[in-house]
Amino acid sequence: MNPDRFSINQMTVRQLALPDLVAHCVRLGIQGVGLWREPVQEYGVAAAADLVRDAGLTVTTLCRGGFFTSDGWEAENRAAIDEAATLGTDTVVLVSGGLTPAFPDLPSARARITEAIGALAPYAAERGIRLAIEPLHPMYAADRCAVSTLDQALTIAEHFPADQVGVVVDTYHLWWDDRAPAAVERAGAAGRVHSFQLADWTTPLPAGVLNGRGQLGDGAIDLRAWADLLEKAGWTGPVEVELFNDALWARDGVEVLEETQERFLAV
Repeated sequence: MNPDRFSINQMTVRQLALPDLVAHCVRLGIQGVGLWREPVQEYGVAAAADLVRDAGLTVTTLCRGGFFTSDGWEAENRAAIDEAATLGTDTVVLVSGGLTPAFPDLPSARARITEAIGALAPYAAERGIRLAIEPLHPMYAADRCAVSTLDQALTIAEHFPADQVGVVVDTYHLWWDDRAPAAVERAGAAGRVHSFQLADWTTPLPAGVLNGRGQLGDGAIDLRAWADLLEKAGWTGPVEVELFNDALWARDGVEVLEETQERFLAV
């Protein structure tokens, strides 16, 4: 794999301020960065756009939109789409939302998610933005994301044009599913892979399970096989490393950035 395809997700090194992250990406020859809305808003969306553009970096994704089962989803997602357009990325990652009193079961939640994406897709398309549905591991189905498999994400995405709505293939969330390889092939054939993200699976999971993403090579996932799978499916875009990990966040951010780049090249 061309090392230039490596993209660092901002959350992996969230301890680094955006200017520091950008400066060290330039120093290390990292050409892609996935941004998160909250730190970008804190820095200023327009200022962040100028910063990454002047540094010659590509914003590979903006995280995140979604949470369609909660109140206020439409205004929040339109804002995410507008921010993505300002930042120069073409992809907003969607974490779709879990069960709520209004949508207390998986079928009703998924129906709501489909309806909401249908309302947003034309708005996003007018601004050159694709919506990428990220299935999350089933342990998040109740509170964060009722879409748990790549097949489920594709079933929703296929209601809409492929250049408007696709999927995120994230190894952390999908590695356990023996149907996922066929779903990757299906997504690739239809042009619906809009983002590819890497993280490893290590145990034991931390309390709350959210921050359990392992550094590349530290866990159980055959990351090389997943990269080969995506290559065969036709994905030639950036490969983003997104790690939520308290131990990594407690370390020096520059050290973690350098280590993550090294691990990407190694695996």
